[in-house]
Amino acid sequence: MGFSSSFEQLKNKIKSTLPIEKSFDLIFREITVDKKRAIMLFINGFINDGVMVHIMRELQKVNDENKDTIRKIFLKNIPCGEVSVEQDFDKVITDVLSGLAAFFIEGENSALVIDIREFPAREPSESLIEKVTRGARDDFVETIVFNTALVRRRIRDPKMTFEIVKVGKVSQTDVAVGYIDNKVNKKLLNNVLKKLKSIDIPALTMGEKSLEEVLIDKKWYNPMPVFRVTERPESVAAHLIEGHIVLMVDTSPTALIIPSTLLYFTHYVEDYYQAPLVGTITRLVRLLSIFTAHLLVPLFMLLVAYPKSDYNLFKFLLPESVGEITIFAQIVFVEFWLEVLQLSSLHTPTNTESAFTIIGSLILGNYAIDMGLLVPDSILFAVSSAICNHCIPNPELANAVRIFRWILILATGFFKIYGFIIAWVIEMIIIATTKTLDKGYLWPLIPFKFKALKHFLIRYPLAKFEKK
Repeated sequence: MGFSSSFEQLKNKIKSTLPIEKSFDLIFREITVDKKRAIMLFINGFINDGVMVHIMRELQKVNDENKDTIRKIFLKNIPCGEVSVEQDFDKVITDVLSGLAAFFIEGENSALVIDIREFPAREPSESLIEKVTRGARDDFVETIVFNTALVRRRIRDPKMTFEIVKVGKVSQTDVAVGYIDNKVNKKLLNNVLKKLKSIDIPALTMGEKSLEEVLIDKKWYNPMPVFRVTERPESVAAHLIEGHIVLMVDTSPTALIIPSTLLYFTHYVEDYYQAPLVGTITRLVRLLSIFTAHLLVPLFMLLVAYPKSDYNLFKFLLPESVGEITIFAQIVFVEFWLEVLQLSSLHTPTNTESAFTIIGSLILGNYAIDMGLLVPDSILFAVSSAICNHCIPNPELANAVRIFRWILILATGFFKIYGFIIAWVIEMIIIATTKTLDKGYLWPLIPFKFKALKHFLIRYPLAKFEKK
């Protein structure tokens, strides 16, 4: 949409587009520059006041003796890195709502847009989710420009690119697509950009989580994560060097990494801050913990369900007495209270969270055993499974394992071995059919790629990894 022919029509058009009179933070000011009327439009709180004062001083110096037009004076004298001329009125309004300042000058069929933004933002601090014993202590914040700068500080490749795509008809949220041009899969990149530009929703209300849900049409019953999420700039830098694509959403302190398969969610940045042998052992223990968190409790229930089997090599694990209620009911009771304790810890003040969780667990467990409701074996296996679940580095994968464990527990409790087998097969089908934007979800297991699989299982020294 173009500009109005007269200055008064331009004023009315701006006021009819934006709630100038109602919204206190929309600054609409008429000024005079070299006997020409002009309009200064910006949002209070997004603008660097010191730079704006300097711009106003420069405009006051303009007089009749200047032979240059006001547009040329802006482009030559305004001390800002980003000054552009926009002829699309709707684009200018979107830029203003994004935090830029716009100047409309009488007689001009375009506007001057100046980037003097200064967003309110917190300082980078250590991630609470991806903690490490050594290494950098800066993580992403809610400002997209700061996040891209943290990555560029680590990669100074001239081929590294951050493309901006606006998503959401109402929110017009900035989404940065990061990649290294000579390393990225161009077909995958074009596919991602095409999907981003075709998104038809009002807003990304939940930041990168909303973006994740609209990029891949995942079934509601599938809890498996499809994008790897990180708060650490060095993790993003490492994936960019490997040829991955990174999506950063403004107002979100996390980044999405594409492509991501199941085994990517088992990696953790701490592996690379340890010696290669220590990192490899830690990674293998983590993989074993995932299987333990998923299968330990259902297998214990099967052990109790068939205690007299001649092929039962683990009879020594059987409880001496079942107690007043069945093992199935005991397991459901313990698992339920573990879920309650985990949820309650989220709403407990930080300074009392640990004490509340530990004391609550001990008191509940002791009283339940004294009352005859539970046997120690049920508590042992259920708590061991929950501890292994917390070894999973990705919170979404940990939640998926919890849900699958519940399915196995219920199926095994009601239908014994047949329920266990059927539920496990259904879970494997859900995992195998999970969609991604590039490779299959089970790659490099299906299709089997031995060299790639070694990369996921073994933490190679950096020099050897770079050669591979």
